Amino acid sequence: MLIEALRSPALRPHPIGSALRAHRLFVVVLCLAAALRVVTMLGYRPAQLYWPAQLYWYDSFTYLDVASHLRPSLGFHPSGYPLLLWALRPFHSVAVVVGVQHVMGLATGLMIYAVLRRRSLPAWGASLAAVPVLFDASFLRLETGVLSDTMFIFLVVAALTALLWSPRPSLTACAGAGTLLALATLTRTIALPLLVLVLLCLAVQRVGPRRLVALSVAGALPLVAYAGWNAQVNGKFTLTGGEGVVLWARTMTFADCAVIRPPRAEAGLCPNGARQDAASEYVWDPDASLNRLPGGRDGNNDLARSFALRAILAQPLDYLADVARDTALTFAWTPVPHPRRTTPAFGFARGQWGLPDHPLVQKVREEYDPGVRGLRSVDPYAGFLIAYQYPAYLRGPVIAAILLLGGLGAVAGRRSAALPWGVAMFLLVGPVAVLDFDHRYVLPVIPVACLAAALGAAELAPVLRRLRNRTVAQPSGN
Repeated sequence: MLIEALRSPALRPHPIGSALRAHRLFVVVLCLAAALRVVTMLGYRPAQLYWPAQLYWYDSFTYLDVASHLRPSLGFHPSGYPLLLWALRPFHSVAVVVGVQHVMGLATGLMIYAVLRRRSLPAWGASLAAVPVLFDASFLRLETGVLSDTMFIFLVVAALTALLWSPRPSLTACAGAGTLLALATLTRTIALPLLVLVLLCLAVQRVGPRRLVALSVAGALPLVAYAGWNAQVNGKFTLTGGEGVVLWARTMTFADCAVIRPPRAEAGLCPNGARQDAASEYVWDPDASLNRLPGGRDGNNDLARSFALRAILAQPLDYLADVARDTALTFAWTPVPHPRRTTPAFGFARGQWGLPDHPLVQKVREEYDPGVRGLRSVDPYAGFLIAYQYPAYLRGPVIAAILLLGGLGAVAGRRSAALPWGVAMFLLVGPVAVLDFDHRYVLPVIPVACLAAALGAAELAPVLRRLRNRTVAQPSGN
């Protein structure tokens, strides 16, 4: 009877309890990360809303305005992020938006941990790989802003999770990853080449034509549908309307029209003496050549694209040198302000930051959140975060080491690290190649690079063991 009692279901280990014990280290890590996000919401209220008066683009209010009247855009940003804001609009609270983004940040760390445990990494190794996205103060700040970056990071990591869950991704996983990458593209168009990169990686891994087709079709359909929507509303079959302008701004750091020899129609886009300390600044400089043309940047996107491509083809080495120089800013120990007017890190501070009396601000108050106001810090929570941000910042050389480890694993291992490492390297260089370096653009690199580094370390370990055993087994010479 005692044996039968011990076999009773009531005394068997509960599945949830077993799971908590198996992952207790990460449960503690995740709870601490969640507590940090609660402190952040208490310390900075209601949300960081970006506006030119704060020396930033007015991205936040543009997103909220589009969400109030959901539509495709011919500006610099597609409407993927406004779609999320539109879904949250019934709450009429930007604080709810911030809360959802904090949950996305936690979910990103959870996905990294889950994939690595699925690939048989120990709990401590999988937890360590998730630490930067869960605890770096830059991610806490990013999640408090009404910006598309947190959603973008979540979607990219989710796509990689689907593809890396099994050594050979299933048909469903490939289709899901294609859809997630399409949504990432509609959030930030820099993800569009990632579809091609992922297809190439899967083709090299010989996953089979059906899986490649599933990813291609699932990735293409949302993009074609959105471009068709844009054609119906705005008359142009496109995802955005500003890619030519940003690429033109990239060329303003090296363009020499004596070498380029542009046709008469593009000659007005040559450098005209306006000087900025970063390529992205030329987009907004009223004295820059593009902004002095009739129609300005909004009416000359196609012309700007043509000039930029012509400049890159005429001066490829100058272009590559500028891209390499700006990308290298990632690896500085002390964050470099680029452009100089920005605060690249350690942005938690005490104060109250008001909003201007502007029609767009008032419109957002009326249509999205009546309580929209400038950000303010609240002690003692803000004081804690101000002190926390200095040690809790991933320095440039550490990012370089993480990328190097992932790259070594991709070359020497069984190539499971190759996909996330390739994605991380593209996310690092891609934004610089099409516009400029920005510390904010580096943040999507970090969780993907950590995933690649952990997989790379797992693949390098047996290689190093074999080399060591081979060295030990060789008889020493006399």
